[in-house]
Amino acid sequence: MGDRKFTIRVPATSANIGPGFDVVGLSLSLYLTLTVEVSYSSPPSSPVITYSGEGAEEVPLDAYKNLTTRVALYVLRCHGIQKFPSMKMHARNEIPFGRGLGSSGAAVIAGVLLGDAIGNLKLSTGRLLDFALMVERHPDNVTAALVGGFVGSYLRELDKAATEAASVPLSEVLPEYPADAGEDWGNDPPMAPVGIGHYVKFGWAKEIRALAIIPRFELSTAKAREVLPESYSRKDVIFNMQRLAVLTTALAQSPPDPELTYEAMKDRVHQPYRKKLIPGLPEVTSLITPQTHTGLLGICLSGAGPTILALGTEGFEKIAEDAARIFKEKGVDVDWKVLDVVGGSEVVEN
Repeated sequence: MGDRKFTIRVPATSANIGPGFDVVGLSLSLYLTLTVEVSYSSPPSSPVITYSGEGAEEVPLDAYKNLTTRVALYVLRCHGIQKFPSMKMHARNEIPFGRGLGSSGAAVIAGVLLGDAIGNLKLSTGRLLDFALMVERHPDNVTAALVGGFVGSYLRELDKAATEAASVPLSEVLPEYPADAGEDWGNDPPMAPVGIGHYVKFGWAKEIRALAIIPRFELSTAKAREVLPESYSRKDVIFNMQRLAVLTTALAQSPPDPELTYEAMKDRVHQPYRKKLIPGLPEVTSLITPQTHTGLLGICLSGAGPTILALGTEGFEKIAEDAARIFKEKGVDVDWKVLDVVGGSEVVEN
């Protein structure tokens, strides 16, 4: 092979969507875009990485420390390709870090697709998902980023050998490369079992768009998970299961039913526990309703937060302005974006 140029584009995502904690995800029209040039005729060398947009000041540009290229190298090494070819990669990122819009999931999917493209592996969608789930163990974000739309997913119960393979410490899959790491360090990673995750795409009404209300502070997923309980009451579990069963159909109905959807987007599994981390969350999700804001269908925490996701058909500016006022009263400034629900990741030859 000679020289090759291609572009990888991966959408942002919002997970949970109210009652669907760790179950459903939604792809949104903010993107991580990789522009890649590969020379197979030149000697292998460490990739040259440049980065612009969200997170540009904090993303490592060393291929052995950057999440996307580490994932790509993991995929390549699982297929007997130990070294990067001569490569230049520019990442342009529109997805805010640490805001509950799937920035890390997008980076992982971009890495899996990069490894697949560099190695000309031609992996199936299901197999790409397997490798992504070896790195990101929760399927909701990465599945939505990969296949697009409104998606439900689960991790399959595997046989003993596959379960052990899928349960290896993340440090063995993506080792923390030391300062002196080179191309021969960590070159025998665990292979992803076949069929770790499964998914289904739900319908989505064409009228529905998403408003992302984005507080100007980061909240790590790890910190947001620390506040969750180890167990839940039967009443709260049933509350969420009932609403999720309705929601997956309600969001496909045209025209959408605001009364049905607003109630179906309520949650008792994660939002009540995370309100202490996000000043203004209880007020925004309870005071902004279809009765007070025409066009609103439902409102919830996006992923682990702190972004609030409002689904609706119109009136986005008023929803955003009123939410911003509530947050401001709590000392929190916000930005907001009206986004479309979009298709999944794509790799385009240039």
